[in-house]
Amino acid sequence: MIEIERKFLVNSEAFKTEAYNSYAIKQGFLNSDKERTVRVRLKKEVGYITVKGKSTSNGLSRFEWEKEITITEAESLLKLCEQGIIDKTRYEVKFGNHTFEIDEFYGDNEGLVIAEVELNSESESFKRPNWLGKEVTGDPKYYNSQLSKKAYNKW
Repeated sequence: MIEIERKFLVNSEAFKTEAYNSYAIKQGFLNSDKERTVRVRLKKEVGYITVKGKSTSNGLSRFEWEKEITITEAESLLKLCEQGIIDKTRYEVKFGNHTFEIDEFYGDNEGLVIAEVELNSESESFKRPNWLGKEVTGDPKYYNSQLSKKAYNKW
């Protein structure tokens, strides 16, 4: 239940031709406190509720618990979320031994593209695709919970 991931900006759209899967995501936050977040997400034909704990000081690890819920439950909970619903398309790209999840944001976050890679340990190495840009792991302004409050186009 500990999530270890690194986040990067993306410097080209080349990942789109490498993606083996893509789908729309709509999500909101019932709680976006820095100590814990509670997220509601619609992904494909499924809903999810996720609780995330505070990140470690380097931003690499944090507690994560997720449970599948019905679409009806997710739609109802999204109506209760804090202002700032996130709309994005997620692309999945296998590269080396890892899968990168690349999020292309819309609305007030249009123009922002972030790649994440989940790791088994904080020191695990991975191959870096050419389209992977600057690392933003641990920078709170790139957390979805913060993008819902202060969108990329308002920086």
